Amino acid sequence: MKKIINGKLYNTQTAKLLGEDSYSHPGDLACWSEELYQKRTGEFFLYGQGGPMSRYAQTTGQNEWSGGEQIQPMTIENARQWAEQHLSADEYEAIFGEITEDDSKKNVTFSITKDAIELLARMASETGKTRSELVEEMIRNHR
Repeated sequence: MKKIINGKLYNTQTAKLLGEDSYSHPGDLACWSEELYQKRTGEFFLYGQGGPMSRYAQTTGQNEWSGGEQIQPMTIENARQWAEQHLSADEYEAIFGEITEDDSKKNVTFSITKDAIELLARMASETGKTRSELVEEMIRNHR
């Protein structure tokens, strides 16, 4: 599905599928499926579809409903909440990183150019430091 929302393009064909969940039972009009995606820009969105008694239902007339589909942009916090509820712990950590009991570190998402990502990866390889360590070092040393 491809949709423009608030001037931004959301496309399930070009975004990365991160996880999915569904409910279905033969003949159940409340069936649904949802897929969490991440765009190349780092933005998250949810693609959902469902039957005429699901939250994706669409009206087709007076007291008449059919199944439907929808794309919903999500903040990183909304994406994390959805993933906590619908994915396994391993799937969650594959997307958002390992969860530690130490809250001195926080995961953040931001966009940088492809060239900068390649440079950061090369620096990590040369120094033996993680990309996170390098970024934190750059921030702390910036004056």
